[in-house]
Amino acid sequence: MAEPIDEQFIESVGAMASPTPWRSPAPTEPVREGSVLTVARCLELFDAQLGSRHLDLAARVLQAGGAGFYTIGSSGHEGNAAVAGALRPTDPALLHYRSGGFFLERARQVGGGDPLRDVLLGVVAAAADPISGGRHKVFGRHDLAVIPQTSTIASHLPRAVGVAFAIGRARRLGVDTPWPADAVAVCSFGDASANHSTAVGAINAAALGAYEGLPLPLLLVCEDNGIGVSVPTPGGWIESAYSGRVGLEYFAADGCDLAAAVDAATRAAHWVREHRRPAFLHLRTVRLMGHAGSDVESAYRSPAVIAAEQRRDPLLGTARLLVESGALAPAEVLARYRRKRDDVLALAREVALLPRLTTADAVMSPLRGPDPGSVSAGVDKPAGTRSRAQVFDGALPEYAGRLTLAQSINRALLDTLAAYQEAMVFGEDVARKGGVYGVTRGLANRAGTARVFDTPLDEQTVLGLALGAGVSGLLPIPEIQYLAYLHNAEDQIRGEAATLGFFSSGRYRNPMVVRVAGYGYQKGFGGHFHNDDAVAVLRDIPGLVLASPARPEDAAPMLRTCVAAAKTEGAVCVFLEPIALYHERDLHEPGDEGWLAPYEGPGGWAAAHVPIGSGRTHGDGADLTIVTFGNGLRMSLRVARRLRTRGLDARVFDLRWLAPLPVADLLREARVTGRVLVVDETRRSGGVSEGVIAALVDSGFEGAIARVTSEDSFVPLGEAARLVLVSEEQIEAAAVGLVGRSR
Repeated sequence: MAEPIDEQFIESVGAMASPTPWRSPAPTEPVREGSVLTVARCLELFDAQLGSRHLDLAARVLQAGGAGFYTIGSSGHEGNAAVAGALRPTDPALLHYRSGGFFLERARQVGGGDPLRDVLLGVVAAAADPISGGRHKVFGRHDLAVIPQTSTIASHLPRAVGVAFAIGRARRLGVDTPWPADAVAVCSFGDASANHSTAVGAINAAALGAYEGLPLPLLLVCEDNGIGVSVPTPGGWIESAYSGRVGLEYFAADGCDLAAAVDAATRAAHWVREHRRPAFLHLRTVRLMGHAGSDVESAYRSPAVIAAEQRRDPLLGTARLLVESGALAPAEVLARYRRKRDDVLALAREVALLPRLTTADAVMSPLRGPDPGSVSAGVDKPAGTRSRAQVFDGALPEYAGRLTLAQSINRALLDTLAAYQEAMVFGEDVARKGGVYGVTRGLANRAGTARVFDTPLDEQTVLGLALGAGVSGLLPIPEIQYLAYLHNAEDQIRGEAATLGFFSSGRYRNPMVVRVAGYGYQKGFGGHFHNDDAVAVLRDIPGLVLASPARPEDAAPMLRTCVAAAKTEGAVCVFLEPIALYHERDLHEPGDEGWLAPYEGPGGWAAAHVPIGSGRTHGDGADLTIVTFGNGLRMSLRVARRLRTRGLDARVFDLRWLAPLPVADLLREARVTGRVLVVDETRRSGGVSEGVIAALVDSGFEGAIARVTSEDSFVPLGEAARLVLVSEEQIEAAAVGLVGRSR
């Protein structure tokens, strides 16, 4: 069954009259007086528009036959081919899902491959899809500098800001990137997405950066079709919201008029490339055939509105340009249209028969954890290794002797900055102040403000900068000031960082180590925003590496491991630091300094590291295995000493890694005693203990198991926090009870 826009295009072009008298313009002649669009370029862009339209129509055919699985199309947005035409194929692009015209035009510029077939492979989820391997339909190709995005509802804008930032910052650091020094990052999105808080925050960050004088070559392209699924965007809203804004140059055109779109896109791209500042290109478009194949547009739009939108069809507009200029006769336009349809349908029939992913292992192959050998080698021999004294003008180490947790992390960060010129430490208050808890104190003075710097107070921007920097050849180490603040922007990790390798079959990587201050038990500084134990959102993300050091001698090696995993394997790592232990010195008695430790490898890069997914056992007790992490480690070690006075000998097993859990080590330590008490400072529901106990059961452990956890509550202010956080008294009572019951 033919789609109405297919029939209307054929009828409308057939009714067009050729100019009289007929003239054949030269290829270099403007298709319209005053426009930069020549006849030759118009024909090239029209071919991309035709290809995009027929991909949409073929997707509907494939879906109707049970062979296609994605029908969000680009129809009505084919004018974005003009944006690709105005840019260079080396300009990194983060595209909206209605970017078929852009993708095909850029592929034409680069050559090689068959972009029509590539898109259809994604539509049918074929394993041969060259970008996602059959995991999703995305616009992406490494040689086209098109970074794949999935179902983008503004979530890619913070990364786009980060890519633009990285282009300028990498040059300042003397670090190579995949992009030329004069590249422009381009990011496209819809009018509905422009109202999303993620877009608002990202655009604000771009404008703020420009206001502060940072090089930020970013072209933001809003393709305004006036509706988000079924919700209209008020007429004139986008222009009112984004024109005349400080730090953001504004350009606009009718995206259904190819000549106007090319002229505006050319001006906008040139402005960004010349000024190295962000610009906002507002293209007014239409949406044809509804939001997707399952969308019944007539349920919320009148026939008159639908018909008016169809009359603005950008393919008709380009056909009219070509006919009126004399470049093509109406019959020639229709011949091209039909040839493209035949070509695309032939490809659709071919790819519909290709095999798809057939095993869970095949689906999950990009999610395999970092290779231990590569990580170990990366720790032992980081690129460009030099001592701190060589890099930082002979500066002596700030700390000597045994260090606190905070000091150990600080030293490891300094070593990282010395070893990797591309490493950057950034976040809220990390530079001049050195962080709320002083963990990054002195780093900016040593490494310089190009590598250790403060960001706007917006976690979404912090992570977006990391996302853009990582994909651009840098090694970002962002800080999230508190775990509770991560929840403002967690989709930047879940929906962007963690999925990039999955949906690009590893062709794009997102190396980053996100430092997060978290957990409870702070003294004198409380409340749920500063004492948060909600780690389930992180443990739930496939492929994420989640480190949770408690002791100083573990923290530095674990941080080195995360840095090496990010550098060598492109891993996305979160380094969760217990705030209450940052400056702790003692373990059992005041003044015993049992929580201090020497720093391994003083004066340079220390080779020691902790393999991902390996725990650590304290003691060799045979009566009970206490399994814990974070603040629970210190409490459990204190309890274990008291238990010995009661005739119970316990060993304490520190998980150290919450994702992946150290299952092999856990099972070994559990079987030694046959009794396991899980001490979990996170919540009883959705906490770490659930995963630990499930791992034991799944592995066939038949011994006794119990757990003690914090309550299913937010952490209140002041002394009331003790009422909901797990205590040493609870741990001791649970340990005695478990051993007593199982003897």
